[in-house]
Amino acid sequence: MRKKRNTGFFRNLFRGLFFGQNTMDPPVIEEEPVRSPMRMILIQYRDNKVAMTGLVVFVLIFLACFILPILYPLDPSYQDVTQQNLPPGFSQQKVPRALRQNAKQIDAGAAFSIGIDQNGTVYLWGILDDKLKAVPEDLKPVSQVSAGLSHVLALQEDGTLRTWGNNRFSLDQVPESVQGRSDIKQIEAGYQISMVVTEGGELFVWGNENLISIETGKVQGNVEKIVSNTTTALALTKDRQVVSLSAKESTFDAVPQEIQGRAVDLAATDKSAAVLTEDGRITVWGSQDFGVQEIPQKVQGATVAIEAGRSHFTVLLKDGRVVSWGRNNFHQTDVPAEAETAASIHAGYYQNYVIREDGSVASWGLKGYLMGTDDFGRDVFTRLVSGGRLTMTIGAIAVIISTLIGVLIGGFSGYYGGKIDNILMRFAEIVGAIPFLPLAMILSSIVGNNVSELRRISLIMVILGVLSWPGLARLVRAQILAEREKEFVTAAKAMGIRELSIIFRHILPNVVTVIIVNTTLNFASCLLTESSLSFLGFGVVEPNPTWGNMLTGSQASTVIVNFWWRWVFPALALSLATISINLIGDGLRDAIDPKSNER
Repeated sequence: MRKKRNTGFFRNLFRGLFFGQNTMDPPVIEEEPVRSPMRMILIQYRDNKVAMTGLVVFVLIFLACFILPILYPLDPSYQDVTQQNLPPGFSQQKVPRALRQNAKQIDAGAAFSIGIDQNGTVYLWGILDDKLKAVPEDLKPVSQVSAGLSHVLALQEDGTLRTWGNNRFSLDQVPESVQGRSDIKQIEAGYQISMVVTEGGELFVWGNENLISIETGKVQGNVEKIVSNTTTALALTKDRQVVSLSAKESTFDAVPQEIQGRAVDLAATDKSAAVLTEDGRITVWGSQDFGVQEIPQKVQGATVAIEAGRSHFTVLLKDGRVVSWGRNNFHQTDVPAEAETAASIHAGYYQNYVIREDGSVASWGLKGYLMGTDDFGRDVFTRLVSGGRLTMTIGAIAVIISTLIGVLIGGFSGYYGGKIDNILMRFAEIVGAIPFLPLAMILSSIVGNNVSELRRISLIMVILGVLSWPGLARLVRAQILAEREKEFVTAAKAMGIRELSIIFRHILPNVVTVIIVNTTLNFASCLLTESSLSFLGFGVVEPNPTWGNMLTGSQASTVIVNFWWRWVFPALALSLATISINLIGDGLRDAIDPKSNER
């Protein structure tokens, strides 16, 4: 006699979905002659491969929207002009193989990096547009390189300056006064400017010169090093003074007096600056955002070089170790173990590179974006999962509200009949005739900015729920009209059971499967309605994301053609969610009423 396998129902459910029916199982009648109605529904649903596929897809989307925001928290106020409209990919730290073991210098721009090897050959990697890819064919061996927002400055060994990339503010027009000079000490490609420092301390600037102000008597002819950020530049002079070159009053002007005459290195983030003094200590001034002024104690007195990105500092210690601190939204302060034997450090916007004595390279920081960025430089993936959580929450609460109202009104109407039925059904027809989108638009215009975002979201959920119950109420009424004439209802009445108990404890369980199917399909409708409302600008507004308002900014033809990731991923998520929910509802309907397949 063949031994019966001991496999659970859900194990069979999983196996049947992904591996097909096991022909070695015993016949159904032999395995379980009698099954409960609920078990039969589940088995029939399991055998519906399309419905099971929809269930798996929806569960994955649901888990992604409610678990991933914990791992990737959203900062609604975050914006970054340097990261606008970047395509998906993780190429920003893919150092070319030929450079990995033979590097001389590396510099990082907003979304790309540039480096040179010991032979003076130039390498570019990251997100490169056509202008950045257009490296001059006649480029000779290079001794220095610098990366700006979207342009490159390179110094050939013969003293010739070469530049390519974005040419806004005439960045491609190198002044003749510095072209071909043999005494160029430093080159700096900034946000919208380019700068050159000579051995004699002269400073030359071109591009958007309105960003900085060169005080001829104080700086010119006395510059040792120059650093820049997106708004200004600072200079370290030969007599170890630090001078702010801000064209307007800024926090960089408040240089600590105790470091003047003692500074040996300088670095600047967007809102703060740091100086390395001759005793190896670091002093930071400016903004306190992201803990940039919380200098690790272990670097004090042991630092030999300092670099900065947009909002973090990186220092090289005497023993070759590297330490970073400040903002860590892209892991730019998580120094890997292989970076702790550095000979030189090179930090950019969100990337860090170290070059060891043997020329090998280690890197950490921003590698790229899974789904690209939008027009405000925000990560589309982070906003997609957070927006999905909000969209699904609004849809789920609206469905709960509509289900409660629909079941109550449908139950009373179907059981009592007569005048109560007429009144309730006429009321349902009136509510069903109210157009939701125009009403929501009118209310949104009236309310405007007079309420908080939380109240606006709550209002959307309530309106969605209050206006979407009539269909379910009519369905419940019809089912209860049929059930109330059966013998078990007559017996309950004869036993003196209260009418409310008869409706909700005796009749309603017999029609609950129909309610579940309708609720499932209504959930998909609520998702679409909320997204439509947000898309039209009358739902959840920026900076809080939903799938609908993420699509709002993608209506322009330029976005559709050039920045496809901004609309493809939200549209795909919304489509998959609604289609999978509809497949689940159709599968439940077929499992509950097998005769529906014949119609």
